[in-house]
Amino acid sequence: MEPVISVRPLLAVAVAGVAALSILLLNKHEKLRDVVSPLAAVAMFSIVISMAPTVLAGGTVELRLFEILPGIDFAFRVDALGMVFATVSSLLWIAAAVYSIGYMKHLHEHAQTRFFACFATSLAAAVGGAFSANLFTLVIFYEVLSLVTYPLVYHHEDDAAWAGSHKYLVYLLGASKSVLLAALALTYQMAGSLDFVPGGLLARGDAPAGLLTVVYFCYLFGFAKSAVMPMHAWLPAAMVAPTPVSALLHAVAVVKMGVFCVLRVVFHIFGVGLMGNLGLGIVTAYLVSFTILTASIYALTRDDLKARLAYSTVSQLSYVVLGAALLSPVAMVGGILHIAVHAFSKITLFFCAGSIYCASGKRNISDMAGIGRRLPWTMGAFFVASLSMIGVPPTAGFISKWYLALGSVEAGEMAFLAVLLASSVLNAAYFLPVSYVAFFGRTEASEGQNTIREIPLVTIPLVATAALSVLMGMFPGYFVTLAEGVIR
Repeated sequence: MEPVISVRPLLAVAVAGVAALSILLLNKHEKLRDVVSPLAAVAMFSIVISMAPTVLAGGTVELRLFEILPGIDFAFRVDALGMVFATVSSLLWIAAAVYSIGYMKHLHEHAQTRFFACFATSLAAAVGGAFSANLFTLVIFYEVLSLVTYPLVYHHEDDAAWAGSHKYLVYLLGASKSVLLAALALTYQMAGSLDFVPGGLLARGDAPAGLLTVVYFCYLFGFAKSAVMPMHAWLPAAMVAPTPVSALLHAVAVVKMGVFCVLRVVFHIFGVGLMGNLGLGIVTAYLVSFTILTASIYALTRDDLKARLAYSTVSQLSYVVLGAALLSPVAMVGGILHIAVHAFSKITLFFCAGSIYCASGKRNISDMAGIGRRLPWTMGAFFVASLSMIGVPPTAGFISKWYLALGSVEAGEMAFLAVLLASSVLNAAYFLPVSYVAFFGRTEASEGQNTIREIPLVTIPLVATAALSVLMGMFPGYFVTLAEGVIR
């Protein structure tokens, strides 16, 4: 099928960019400023989803803007993998925009204009990365995302915020400025291009196996947003940010950009065949399995709810990479599906953590006894999202874990089936006690408890995202079709 030439990929990015500029210009008009993000989010999602029929039919939407060097263009290309990431990002921006307004207003947070402008720009970078036609364009948006989320991490401007934001910047920019740039230069030298090619750009050449292996691991650790250990420490450190930022970082834009970049490298720079010939798939699978299990054990030891969710994110991201690394078609579909599964479920969990803090000021799980009786919608949504993270049907998590499990069997790698089962048990061990304490924990009656109640602008988005976790589990066809299109 001939590619469709259209300006829509650029428009999807531009909508968020214009929203950020509008927010800055409306600094003194708070009511007008606050409606910009939800309207822009709806517009972006509409543009993104308008390209879905073409991609679902096996086509692409392309737009070449200008040439940087011979073989390197600044260009957009909307394919099945990019559509998965862009659909999730643009859809969840709608919920995050509404949630952020309620959260920031209720807590009377400062610098709200800066917050909303950076938030919008980060979504522009995420969708720009999703629709990138080559590594050059992708890395540009990757770096923009790192820079524009930095003010979001240091938003509170206290000692903890500065310390956490510095670690965030060092890991994300430090890694990319060293090994990632080296990988790009070597790739260009070997292939004369940085384009994404079905079957793998480097698979068409005859570069030495040792050099290809070095380049691969430069990409794996250079894209530090994927949080594969030991490049994970930035993620828990970023928990100093306001909860809407944590939801953005850990569920949608930042971490998904990381694993998305790794999938691009596996599928379209190296290719499944070359990955198998070099033995890189099995090595990567063992590496991310260590991350899955170790991060889950760390999560078990954290009493701070956001910290527990952060280590859960470190673990869950590696499911995506594991699916790709197994090099089995079914497992690869499962890994791609987990991008959406984790996004819908984890953003719900972070929204719930923020709702609890807004309503009660509580951060630690040990202090949340009985809070579910005061915040039934919040904790009900938390329970549903927890089931999805564990992989209980009919939630979305069951779908991706089912594909990953079948893919492990298909690849003949039963050790990774054991990893998936063990990690699901660990998921249950660190998620279910939160709901149990909230609904059944005993607490002494106090005067302050009478003031704890749901906040509509905060509660409605989290209920909506929890519902999405169930709906995707019941009707996964859209994302399954896109995922199968990636490996076709």
